[in-house]
Amino acid sequence: MTDNLARLDPASQPFETLPGWTYGHAGMFAEEKERLFMSAWQIAGHVSELTQPGDYAALTLMGERAFVVRGEDSALRAFNNVCRHRAAAVVRGEAGHCDGAIRCFYHGWTYGLDGRLKAIPGEASFPGLDKTSIGLKPIEVEVYRGFVYVRFRGQGPSVAERMAPYDSELAHYRFEEMEPFGPHWTTDLPVDWKNAMDNFLEGYHVPVGHPGLFRLFGTRYDVETAPAGVSRALHSLRPAPSSNWSERHYQKLLPDQEHLPEDRRRAWAYYSLLPNVTFDVYADHIDYFTIMPIAPGQCRVRGRAYRLPNPSRALRAAQYLCQRINAQVMREDDGLIESVQEGLLSASYGSGYLSQKEICVRQLHDMVRGAVPMARLAEPPRAV
Repeated sequence: MTDNLARLDPASQPFETLPGWTYGHAGMFAEEKERLFMSAWQIAGHVSELTQPGDYAALTLMGERAFVVRGEDSALRAFNNVCRHRAAAVVRGEAGHCDGAIRCFYHGWTYGLDGRLKAIPGEASFPGLDKTSIGLKPIEVEVYRGFVYVRFRGQGPSVAERMAPYDSELAHYRFEEMEPFGPHWTTDLPVDWKNAMDNFLEGYHVPVGHPGLFRLFGTRYDVETAPAGVSRALHSLRPAPSSNWSERHYQKLLPDQEHLPEDRRRAWAYYSLLPNVTFDVYADHIDYFTIMPIAPGQCRVRGRAYRLPNPSRALRAAQYLCQRINAQVMREDDGLIESVQEGLLSASYGSGYLSQKEICVRQLHDMVRGAVPMARLAEPPRAV
């Protein structure tokens, strides 16, 4: 592998995509876990979902489990969701409530909301075991603009530091004040996580792949990247009414949101926190989704929508129509990326090429190449 890497000069083909083999290779998947995802920030939930002591939100990433819990002192703490006894999960489901303590459902080992081990059934049968030296293993937690993030391995800048280029414009939307708008949702896709992210990160495919979005927004789709693996795309509603009923009524019913700058009142913005966290920021509500690798060539999309409290009747109608429009967009995207996944792993495909409209995709590919050296190889490394 070293000889192949030495011969390859990534800068010699600056607009070339990642090789197709990287989208379904077991060795690549293992390297991505260690070199990208264990130190990547992931969304566990929103502060509105963790209001009372004992409220928790949990997530699983590539075989690692975590949860965030509100303590008796109102502080948020994050831990590995692994009992110190025999490795069962100490909380179950994506969210819930622990009444004063965290009790493992397997053997009943009980921890305080601060992670300290409080009680062991049949403690006398564990001679020499010191409860004070055993507790849930903490991991890093951060709240940024109302969303609660965790990472399994503390390394690199905070979410706030990374999102700094866009913080002032995000502030207008008042994420911190929002409440859930519908339940959490997940969907499993037979595609590699990078394939799904590639699709989200570019609007080059909109005129062909998303006729509804094209009717609403036309060809203008402004994109930019910023340091530390963040980016933003933006497009604005056209004044001409769409020929589609849902789209035309969305254009008509969307009320001005006075808290937003004028240029955002009829705009949709998309923000990414690489490698896999994304936000759809509409004028009427927002949602996030994370694209979680679950196996080579397979991913799980997890997300939820949020809105400011007490929306007007017109705003509720606009929110309904926005979600209806985007449900169709998601169905279209699923078909597109499943076709791409088959092609990526075809013997006829080596790698592709990126236009200047796909700079956010290039940013992701550069991140992957930087973190995982084998991704620079034109062909997969041979097994030793």
